[in-house]
Amino acid sequence: MELGDCCSTKGEKRKLHRQQQKEKPFRGIRMRKWGKWVAEIREPNKRSRIWLGSYTTPIAAARAYDTAVFYLRGPSARLNFPDLVLQEDDLRDISAASIRKKATEVGAKVDALETSLHHASASSSESSNASRVFRKPDLNKYPDSSDED
Repeated sequence: MELGDCCSTKGEKRKLHRQQQKEKPFRGIRMRKWGKWVAEIREPNKRSRIWLGSYTTPIAAARAYDTAVFYLRGPSARLNFPDLVLQEDDLRDISAASIRKKATEVGAKVDALETSLHHASASSSESSNASRVFRKPDLNKYPDSSDED
């Protein structure tokens, strides 16, 4: 084993970090094998984690994470969407259960909105493509003489 085998260079670390960023687009979330996005966060000064839920979109999971990290670490927290966090009410009870509840509410709202927007855009693109769809010819049938020019 050579000396360079055990340690990686800064360039290799940056490359690895870029690859991880492509796989994990937001902080505090990960994708399950079956395609669902989940969010969780560590409690400060503890080894335990707060489960923030499972979502169909990465944006919803990231928003749930942002809500939790904002209530745990305050305005100085590093957020995925810093412009979108609203301190609606002063969350005085900073227990894991209350943070989980608030984060899952935000995540569920965003997930429902993202899913409905996705379905709406998919149905509108299907209807616009319907006029462009041509019938497949029956290859077992001779063409009509009217079709030929």
